[in-house]
Amino acid sequence: MLISGLQKLTLLDYPGTVACTVFTGGCNFRCPFCHNAALVRPEELSRENEEEQVLSFLKKRVGVLDGVAITGGEPLLHADMPAFLEKVRALGYKIKLDTNGSFPDRLVEIVRAGLVDRVAMDVKNAPALYAKTAGVRDLDLRPIERSKDFLLAGEVEYEFRTTVVRGLHTAESLVGAARWIEGAREYYLQQYRDSGHVLTPEGLGAFSAEEMHALADAVRPIVPTVQVRGVE
Repeated sequence: MLISGLQKLTLLDYPGTVACTVFTGGCNFRCPFCHNAALVRPEELSRENEEEQVLSFLKKRVGVLDGVAITGGEPLLHADMPAFLEKVRALGYKIKLDTNGSFPDRLVEIVRAGLVDRVAMDVKNAPALYAKTAGVRDLDLRPIERSKDFLLAGEVEYEFRTTVVRGLHTAESLVGAARWIEGAREYYLQQYRDSGHVLTPEGLGAFSAEEMHALADAVRPIVPTVQVRGVE
């Protein structure tokens, strides 16, 4: 498995848990607003941390850290992810997985094997705008819909989240996204930020805090659990 980064402490990536974050390299999407471009472009991928190095770090932090957040890139791009999660689980850690939902069979496998405690799935936009927002022409939405429906069934703790970007999202498109995940336990609208490593930042921008709350208000009649996250 390609591990391209390790954040040794986070209080944000795994809500309510003192955790570290493992970044896997590679992604099958090309979302223009992606703030981890170095984890997406094949020519920029690095093997910063070998799996054994990460596991060695985790062994030393048993009793200090409570959880591990696995993000990317797209973690489920890696067929050997279940084997890695088994090793992390054997150390006693809680595990949160971030995914774009495009690998439903792998998602179901690791959930039903008891290898994750929480899943965060990106909802890119309303279905009609998904391909553009994900940066993939002729995107097949069916696998993503399977992942969405699986999480809605409630077999694991989950959240849906949308990074809201001026130039890609509107109140109307977010209402469309909300209808697609109607019944969601947790839905977060995240404010876009230009990290300096955005994949294709031209023409993109952030909504203000006031605008973000107004967008959440537009969504709330459909998904009452919606909250705003990361506003400045």
